[in-house]
Amino acid sequence: MRNALGLMLASVVAAVVIAAGGWFYYSARADQGAPKTVAARAADPLPAQAKLAAKDDVETTAAVAAKPAAAAPAPAPVPVMPMQPRQACANPNALGVSRVVEIDTTGGPGFGFEHFKQFDFLIEKEVVLTFDDGPWPVNTPTVLKALADECTKGLFFSVGKHATYHPEILKQVLAQGHTVGTHTWSHVNLNSKKLTEQQVKDEVEKGFSAVKFALGTNPAPFFRFPQLQHNPAMVSYFGTRNVAMFSTEIDSFDFRKGATPEKIVETVMTRLDKLGKGIILMHDFQKNTGLALPTLLARLKAGGYKVVQMKAKTSLQTLPEYDEALMKDMKVPTAGTNTRPIASVVQTVSQ
Repeated sequence: MRNALGLMLASVVAAVVIAAGGWFYYSARADQGAPKTVAARAADPLPAQAKLAAKDDVETTAAVAAKPAAAAPAPAPVPVMPMQPRQACANPNALGVSRVVEIDTTGGPGFGFEHFKQFDFLIEKEVVLTFDDGPWPVNTPTVLKALADECTKGLFFSVGKHATYHPEILKQVLAQGHTVGTHTWSHVNLNSKKLTEQQVKDEVEKGFSAVKFALGTNPAPFFRFPQLQHNPAMVSYFGTRNVAMFSTEIDSFDFRKGATPEKIVETVMTRLDKLGKGIILMHDFQKNTGLALPTLLARLKAGGYKVVQMKAKTSLQTLPEYDEALMKDMKVPTAGTNTRPIASVVQTVSQ
């Protein structure tokens, strides 16, 4: 009996020892093979592939970048040019230019709600300053000085014939950073029944070539019809020539008899305050326009208005046959390199 109890006790002890040893062995192996999943590892950066997978699984916004070290992608281009560095303005309280817009003239778009309703690009309190019929002695320089004093810019529609009379003045317009468009050769009404279709085209194209000749470079593909008389055939023609057409929202009527500087300012501001924005039509050919401009610009600034400058994406391409015809009419030699810019022909090498 005692032998039997001893054998049973020995068997139990042996079983316990074997089980404990197995447990100890298994625990040791488990501890050796398991990853150390502590809090610090949860903050480790994900591998590149894991980052990409996470990006695909969640909605991202501009405020969250998949790769913080990389620069955010540039926004899609818009038809507004970034402000270019400008020369220092001597007037600390100048009106200036609030923004510059670049116009793609493909297909001949129209601007100015008096005739064209499609492109309403100005926002509240924005104006475009436009001037017709120059260049002209005294009057155009007076306008240029007023604009320069306020460090602001305009859009000039030049008559071709006037441009050939005073190319040095038109060059000043361009040199001061303004945009130069065209306004026919001799400022005739293109809807006149006295003109044939060919004569109308000649008026326009000769005007293009004359302004190019005066500037020494291609003008902007911007055109304003004299007297705002829009010839339907030419409207279609400008579409093929990729020339933008300009009407107005605010006419200064500075060409009328009795249009004193004071009257010009009140005419513009009364209409502008009613509309809240717009393209302003003036004439640098008129003496009183230049005299009115300092007061008008001051009123614009006081009223919280801002000036937008319009530029073209590309320049106007004149037709060679009109360039040659103009040179012949003006008795200017056309052979050789006589059409080269003066800076490429004559250079100061010592002074």
